[in-house]
Amino acid sequence: MKKMITASKWGLNGKHVIITGATSGIGLAATKEIAARGANIGIVARNEAKANEIAKQMKESSGGGGTVDVFLADMASQQSIRRVAAEILERCPRIDVLVNNAGALFENHQLNDDGLEMTWAVNHVGPFLLTMLLLNRLKESAPARIITTASHGHKMAKKGIDFNDMGAEQLYKPLKKLMGGPTLRYGQSKLANILFTAELGKRLEGTGVTSYCFDPGLVATNFNQNNGRLARATMAVMKLFSRSPEQGAETLVWLAETDEISDQTGQYYTDKKAELPSESARDRKAANLLWKVSKQQTMLTDTVDL
Repeated sequence: MKKMITASKWGLNGKHVIITGATSGIGLAATKEIAARGANIGIVARNEAKANEIAKQMKESSGGGGTVDVFLADMASQQSIRRVAAEILERCPRIDVLVNNAGALFENHQLNDDGLEMTWAVNHVGPFLLTMLLLNRLKESAPARIITTASHGHKMAKKGIDFNDMGAEQLYKPLKKLMGGPTLRYGQSKLANILFTAELGKRLEGTGVTSYCFDPGLVATNFNQNNGRLARATMAVMKLFSRSPEQGAETLVWLAETDEISDQTGQYYTDKKAELPSESARDRKAANLLWKVSKQQTMLTDTVDL
């Protein structure tokens, strides 16, 4: 039987927050804001030097009094994620908020060491695995929250996730690539974030752990800068119409801090308001299938299932 948890008044002072993708863009902006509110921060990053420098700056400038710890991991590698999860569990006696924010778009078809296509691996499989490995600690810390950075881009995947082409080999064929296959793959991965959030909300009912995802809007960041001149040029034009990272992080910080959503779970937010995502993102059968596929791709046992 699932235990009933009485939700406490929220706020971030003294809370323990783990956040991926915290060294740039909205992740960095959100981390600074959350730390300024007195939270204890765990930065999950790939670049050790950059993460340590950011942690140093935050410790020197923050008046909130919270701690800042650095955890190193490559979110494209399941081995790396398992290692960092074990380290987090060893060093963090509680986790009040887990923020799955790291994301990427790969213009060319690449596979990680686990044999998974890279955009999918970083944007969905990585957050799924990290969440599941930290889930028992989140339950022990309840009330606790899981927040995942989704995107308006999920609406590009109008036909949903192609479960018959999980390697996205079709999307990266020359003609389909020219027609935006990599971007559609990104949209599928962001759709997965929303379906995962909804399925988590359903499976975690009564545990005191709630799940949320959000659209940060079009944000001026360094995203998609490693995919060639065309990608960089496209992003440069988009930046003219983009929000600042601080503006993009506002909903993330609000989800971590506000008491208004304590009785909500599994929902998608835009500009601090719950919003209906696309029809494909409301497909309960697809959410359940995604859960099963994700377990297979991460080789998780039933001991960490819900």
